[in-house]
Amino acid sequence: MVVQRVSSASVIVDEKIISSIGVGLVVFIGIFRGDHKKDLDLLVQKTVGLRIFNDKAGKMNLSIKEIKGEALVVSQFTLCADTTRGNRPSFINSENANKAEYLYDQYCKNLENEGLSVSRGQFGANMRVKIQNEGPVTIILDTKLFYN
Repeated sequence: MVVQRVSSASVIVDEKIISSIGVGLVVFIGIFRGDHKKDLDLLVQKTVGLRIFNDKAGKMNLSIKEIKGEALVVSQFTLCADTTRGNRPSFINSENANKAEYLYDQYCKNLENEGLSVSRGQFGANMRVKIQNEGPVTIILDTKLFYN
C-alpha cells in the first residue's frame, strides 16, 4: 500500500470526476493473493495513526484523524506486480477480482468506522488520479514488514 499526503485529489473515470477530497491522504491499495482481514485491520490502524501532517511548529506530528482530513482510497492491482524476471510485469501475485474488491470495500468501511471521511476510486476501472502531493510525503505500508 502507498499512502500520499495531499492538499487535494480527485479520481476521473470516463472524463467525469467521480470523487474528490481536500487535505488528507490518497491511499493506493493493492490486494495480494493471501491477504486477509487481519492484514487490513493492521493497515487501517497504521493509516489512521500515521503522524505525517504538520503541527503548528511545522513538525510532522499529527495524524489524519487529528487534522480531520479526508481519505481517497484507490484500488491499484499494479502494486502487486512481480518485476523480478524480464521487463513485463507479472500480476500473478494479485488476488482474484472478487476477493480483492471485497477486501478493498472492507478497508474503506473500516476507515469510515474509525471516523474518517472516505472517498473511493472505481474498482477495476481505468482511472485518472489527480494528486496535489504535499511535501511530498509518500509512505509505503507493507504488512509483511509488520509481522517480523
